[in-house]
Amino acid sequence: MAAEANPQLFATMCALIASGFEAEGVSDIPELAQLQTRLRALHGPATEAMHDYYRQHAFGDSSATLSRFLTFALVAGPAPDFRPSILGGGQLPPDVVALDGFSPVLAAFYKEAQIEQVWSEFEPAYDRAAANMREPLAQIVFASTGYLREILHPGARKFRVYVEPMVGGETNVRNIGDLYVVVVNPASVPVDRIRHAFLHYMLDPLPITYHDKLLKEEPLLVLADRAPNLPFEYRLDLTSFFTECLVRAVEYRVRKIPQAQLTEIVNAAEGNGYVLIRPLLQALSKFEASEPSMSLYFPDLVASIDTLREQQRLKTVTFTPESEGSEADEVAESRGAGKGVPGAPVSSLDAELSSAERMIGREDSAAAAEAFEKILAKSPGQPRALYGLAVASVLQGDAEHAMELFQQVVTAANAASPEMRPDPTVLAWSHIYLGRMHDLADDREQAVGEYRAALGVENASESARSAAQKGIEQAYKPAARSPSPQ
Repeated sequence: MAAEANPQLFATMCALIASGFEAEGVSDIPELAQLQTRLRALHGPATEAMHDYYRQHAFGDSSATLSRFLTFALVAGPAPDFRPSILGGGQLPPDVVALDGFSPVLAAFYKEAQIEQVWSEFEPAYDRAAANMREPLAQIVFASTGYLREILHPGARKFRVYVEPMVGGETNVRNIGDLYVVVVNPASVPVDRIRHAFLHYMLDPLPITYHDKLLKEEPLLVLADRAPNLPFEYRLDLTSFFTECLVRAVEYRVRKIPQAQLTEIVNAAEGNGYVLIRPLLQALSKFEASEPSMSLYFPDLVASIDTLREQQRLKTVTFTPESEGSEADEVAESRGAGKGVPGAPVSSLDAELSSAERMIGREDSAAAAEAFEKILAKSPGQPRALYGLAVASVLQGDAEHAMELFQQVVTAANAASPEMRPDPTVLAWSHIYLGRMHDLADDREQAVGEYRAALGVENASESARSAAQKGIEQAYKPAARSPSPQ
């Protein structure tokens, strides 16, 4: 892993700044402050077209605006065309689909503004900034791979760190197919966030490979679901929940946190619902005394967790109220460990949604459907509620209604308001459900199209991506015991 510059990212940021985008912290760098002034003084038909496109596709939230354009830059081909590269699953990320027609607009701006020449001016500075990051990145790789006793091998999965000071103070983490990317401002290297992302890159495949062995931990996720501050995507997906807890536990061990501080961090994390971190730390102590690499030891790691004992212990745990302990608070307490993982305190709407989702977990489909319908009456089009009602409809055998609802979730991926766009996990599983319904209707072509769309969802869980890949390889046949997609 090494830091590097990305010309497509540079060109995209120049276009955004020329169109009025502002990021905090960029003006602190004199050379870039001068570049901003130059970019905002540009005029011409291509620049005006860029302004218009930006106004039509910008959100009120600058972070959300930056997010979708960064995703485009990460899949864009080289100048001068900037044609997006299709992912292995044959689909573009939803954010890129929403920026339909951006490539020619950016290409025209690139030519008119002579960005190729501008890049030649700044490329040496970018290269120096990247070089300065190589030592801390090497330390992350050395410590992480050393702890896991793993060797990095070249392959389809890749991890990249791109330096781009024009993003300002924000650090952006992306998982697009097999590509893991961190975009950073080199003025302040976010070591903890990069380590967290790198550990995900290293560990994500293991819970997918051994998903069946994780099923015994499902009762612990049911208990964790009572935590108001547990992010939604982990309530829905045992594999993602286990992976996040494992990444955090390994992270704490790699950082060699003193025991007193570690106790505080683990207590805070458990209060927010990450109930597997404590037993995983105990399991890691056995791993440390063994010889195999983590990829070989992982089944033993999972088997060593005493689920029944943990269930009894968690009966006495009091979870942090939503008004007190947010993910941000926990991150601050742990000096950035795990920062960047989605998860704000839940609102009253989130609490209602979680309650309805627990009914789904109990397969009480009638009560769940009623609860989701009440939520939709108050918040029409709420994607998480649409998804929940769709799953309840599947459980009730109403495939036609379920398909209509899943399609509404998929359509909402391009909603103008970020609040009305579905979570990546919900979006990916909606595509998978649609694919499986098409398979059951003997419409294999449509089914494969939905599975590929699921693979194209940026930041979808590894379990969703695995299910989508299986769907592409073989038509879906429902298990006799449960209609659940997972």
